[in-house]
Amino acid sequence: MDNEIKGIIFDIQSFSVHDGPGCRTTIFMNGCPLRCEWCANPESWVLKKHIMFSQTNCRFEKGCKLCEDVCEYGGLNLKNNELELNWDICKSCETFECSSVCYYNALKVCGKEYKVSDLIKILNRDSHSWSREGGVTFSGGEPFFQSEFLINTLKECKKNYFHTAIETTAYVNNVTFLEVFKYIDFAFIDLKHMDREKHKQKTGVYNDLILNNIELLANSNWNGRLVLRMPVIRDFNDTYENIMNIIWFMKENNLVEINILPFHRLGESKWRQLGKEYKYKNEGPTSSKKLYEIQNLFLENNIACYIGHDTLF
Repeated sequence: MDNEIKGIIFDIQSFSVHDGPGCRTTIFMNGCPLRCEWCANPESWVLKKHIMFSQTNCRFEKGCKLCEDVCEYGGLNLKNNELELNWDICKSCETFECSSVCYYNALKVCGKEYKVSDLIKILNRDSHSWSREGGVTFSGGEPFFQSEFLINTLKECKKNYFHTAIETTAYVNNVTFLEVFKYIDFAFIDLKHMDREKHKQKTGVYNDLILNNIELLANSNWNGRLVLRMPVIRDFNDTYENIMNIIWFMKENNLVEINILPFHRLGESKWRQLGKEYKYKNEGPTSSKKLYEIQNLFLENNIACYIGHDTLF
């Protein structure tokens, strides 16, 4: 075990109440193998520190040009009296001088290195505010993308008797997946679509490995609690056929809980801050009618179905 192993984390949220039982600390880890078109945390995709730019915070048009003065790579340009980033240049930047002089937080670095020992200090501090059922949740991005760092951190968590939870796509090799779950007490695992081709169209990867890992876990001797999770995306996975295929899959593997998440556009601004096009900018929230229709299908088949943050802990 190595407390000096480093990982990259883009956020740590204390006092979280929706990412597992009780009050928790949620650690958002960089890196993800999926590219979901509706992703709320696209800043998590790459496993390195990188720049984000908020046009609404920028004061370039009011004469603030400190960032342009310090950038040596030609990544910042004035266009129509607004600051514009050359993302081909900025994506490869590793020095981030521009963010260090931006007083308005328009330019900021996403991702920070932590050692295992650094995280344990934070968790020990936060643990005094957790409820009896509380603990730490590893999220992302995809926590498995930094599996060595994750495993070493989880081992230290267990030494400190912390309750551990994970939010994961389960897109990782079987051996690593089962190794990590030796140290996990509670899990949300995403199940975005049962059809492998449709899954790949919207996420960039096939679902074979995901389904296989869920099956392995469900039929292992792991004694934690597993809740599947599905973001409800209109005209993608909200069809009767897909829901019934999920129900069949869950029954085959004796799985009894699922959390359906209504679509939202809370991550839209992050796509802009990364210079990416958000394909769901005109999509509205999932209707209550659709959510209840899906929930009723699960309930009729004796599967507990929670909507949004209504998961029972």
